Amino acid sequence: MKEERKLPRYAYNWISAAGAVVAGTALFGVVFLFAITWYLGAENPYLGIVIYLVLPAFMVGGLFLIPTGMYVYWRVWQRTGELPYMKWPHLDLNIQRHRNATFVFVIGAMAFFMVGSVGTYQAYHFTESVTFCGQSCHTVMKPEFTTYQHSPHARVTCAQCHVGPGAGWYAKSKMQGLYQVYAVTANVFPRPIPTPITSLRPARETCEQCHWPQKFYGAMQRRFDHYRYDKENTRWTLDMLLKVGSGNPATAQESGIHWHINPAVTIEYVERDAKRQDIPWVRVTDKRTGRTTVYQDSAKPLAPAQLAAAKPRRMDCMDCHNRPSHNLYPPDYVIDLEMFAGRVDPSIPEIKRATVTAMAKDYPTEKAALEGIARDITEFYKKNYADLYAQKKDAIGKSIQAAQAAFAKNIFPEMKAKWSSYPNDIGHFIFPGCWRCHGGKHKSSEGKIITQNCDACHIILSQGPGPQKEYVSSEKGLPFQHPINISGMEKAIGCFNCHKGVKP
Repeated sequence: MKEERKLPRYAYNWISAAGAVVAGTALFGVVFLFAITWYLGAENPYLGIVIYLVLPAFMVGGLFLIPTGMYVYWRVWQRTGELPYMKWPHLDLNIQRHRNATFVFVIGAMAFFMVGSVGTYQAYHFTESVTFCGQSCHTVMKPEFTTYQHSPHARVTCAQCHVGPGAGWYAKSKMQGLYQVYAVTANVFPRPIPTPITSLRPARETCEQCHWPQKFYGAMQRRFDHYRYDKENTRWTLDMLLKVGSGNPATAQESGIHWHINPAVTIEYVERDAKRQDIPWVRVTDKRTGRTTVYQDSAKPLAPAQLAAAKPRRMDCMDCHNRPSHNLYPPDYVIDLEMFAGRVDPSIPEIKRATVTAMAKDYPTEKAALEGIARDITEFYKKNYADLYAQKKDAIGKSIQAAQAAFAKNIFPEMKAKWSSYPNDIGHFIFPGCWRCHGGKHKSSEGKIITQNCDACHIILSQGPGPQKEYVSSEKGLPFQHPINISGMEKAIGCFNCHKGVKP
């Protein structure tokens, strides 16, 4: 007796059968792995890629194979003459096989679209997550992911700044991501990752969703604890009042660091280099009066042809806060913090010099760096302070561990990423920063010079070593005193001319 088929003849072929097996296996894998992640309560980047991207692709591919196989065999039967009477497959619900096929298709389509919609939603959120951005390409993104976790924006997701809301920017970011996937796969990505990133959404559409320029007024006190490179690791404290305002509408005051992004003012500039460290041309427009003032670097102005070809950039948050979530701090700075916190013992002679020197060396890998730091610091004290080393071996060991931890958070040899790789434009201690425009060289045609007055941005409230600290006695603040005598050179040159993140 001939066996009655439950589905149309077209469905019985090896291509469709293989598609059904692939789709079913992929669906089972998605459900099973999703249950595991839900039960464990942990988000793994590679497991997420498999659940939301890889397995759904196999499921869709398997489902696509089912009708493909049916079509292929129908065409074969047409050519061989087995189905001479039909030009196209037909549907007759009076036939049991056709009703079964229709039922399977409708129920399957409904289930697929329901699962697919949930899966697509989850895939969208997964590809926007910090886990996906920071850990999927572990080696490439390790510097950014590590520094992000210790930044002021640690509770802001990567996508909120790098993508922002809206389907257009989401699609643009994913298209750019295709090349990044290729670069990682082919191992052709640059080391370190170059900045600035020109494809970022404008700061006015990201930063200003949380930070309100119209409300930037007042001042903020900031304290800096610096340890000198002498035997006693002498601590030098500097208290400053930073004028972070953009202008106070209540008092009609229009001054302060954030005046640069005051809504009533537009500042544009032309840079000479890709990292925006050399700015020879600045234009300031007062929107209320319409007055425009152009300043040029009097020492090295742009040629007329260069200026004609240049496209001025409108200044925004990223022109100063260019490392808001990914700061790589230099050894000199992080060891000061470790010493102030007590993780590096300031009572150990020359511990500042020993730790900074060990951290600042070039190492091929992080493992080699951690081993080298421990070796160099240990040998330094065995050689120069043998008796002290025997007495304070534990304290020196803890200081070594603190230096190793600081290195791992700020220097990444595999990606060639460290403090000197990325200029930080806040302040002017290690990089020109403010001095790119406020160096006293930018002059207008009327002879007006962009101010170089330090008091325009901050005043010194106190400074000095320990009990000998000097305190402010006037509203103007104290004149800056360098921690060591450099014959008044601090009045003529910027800090960044000597300070490079290591011992000057």
